[in-house]
Amino acid sequence: NFSISKVLSSTINSSFSKPQNALLAKTMASSKLLLTFFQFTLVLSVLGLANAYSLKLDYYKKSCPSAKHIAKAITKNFIPGHQGCDGSVLLNSTKNNKAERDAYPNLSLRGFQKKKCPGVVSCADILALVAREAVSQIGGPFWLVPLGRRDGRVSTASAATANLPSFAFNITQLKASFASKGLSDKDLVVLSGGHTIGIAHCDAFSDRLYNFNRRGGTDPTMDQNYIDALKKKCPPGDSTTLVEMDPGSHRTFDAHYYTLVSKRRGLLQSDAALLKDSATNAYVQLQATTAGSTFMEDFAKSMAKMGKIGVLTGSSGEIRKQCSTIN
Repeated sequence: NFSISKVLSSTINSSFSKPQNALLAKTMASSKLLLTFFQFTLVLSVLGLANAYSLKLDYYKKSCPSAKHIAKAITKNFIPGHQGCDGSVLLNSTKNNKAERDAYPNLSLRGFQKKKCPGVVSCADILALVAREAVSQIGGPFWLVPLGRRDGRVSTASAATANLPSFAFNITQLKASFASKGLSDKDLVVLSGGHTIGIAHCDAFSDRLYNFNRRGGTDPTMDQNYIDALKKKCPPGDSTTLVEMDPGSHRTFDAHYYTLVSKRRGLLQSDAALLKDSATNAYVQLQATTAGSTFMEDFAKSMAKMGKIGVLTGSSGEIRKQCSTIN
């Protein structure tokens, strides 16, 4: 569960679309709002690094001047967010192909249809804009989103499974996964902060409560009082109950996530893993003790960087008329 945990599965709605769309498998973002950006991070990068030099801030100035306004207005109504730089995560499965959206890490994802500028504004750009608006409208930072992405024609469940970091990854696995997409260790710990608005199903972390490392018992790295509280919400086998990743602050984009992680109250194993590396641990402690002094600025930079991963431009791909099907 973006699985950058199950990240960036996210819920997304677009005015170019109809309400409904979910971010990353099992880590839905706040009040069905946002993904774990941590997961969403790699839903984005399923295709690997690509040329992003053709992106422009005013790309739709003539062809669809209302594009940014629509994304902002609709997001204000539904506040969701998710990303996939070539929009391949939105494609439906076909008789002969199981698409990314039906891979385990993306099971809560929902598609949407465009109402404005079909075939002009790409689904990939819609996702990039909505992700930015979803964050900024709930107290997070604003960053510039260059546009001009094109939509991919290929979407496979196996690619999603292979590219999305697991919520159960240790720090070595997480660092390697991010590095393979051109993201640094700092990007890893910064984007993990997107869990400040995350919600997860119990089965995303139940092993930490009842069967850690398949040996029974609890995860010794998790605060015992937190374990006791989670057990009251999530009995063994529960796969439907939702738990806030940032209790008491899950509807506001802030740095409180780092305070919880520093107290060994990170919900997912991938959250707890940030304390196992000197650099990522140092960043956690910095934000926890300074009320997120640099977090907003850092998050904006990492998101802008991530938004250039796996981009298709020029004559590559297509501009879909409907986001769930290839033209």
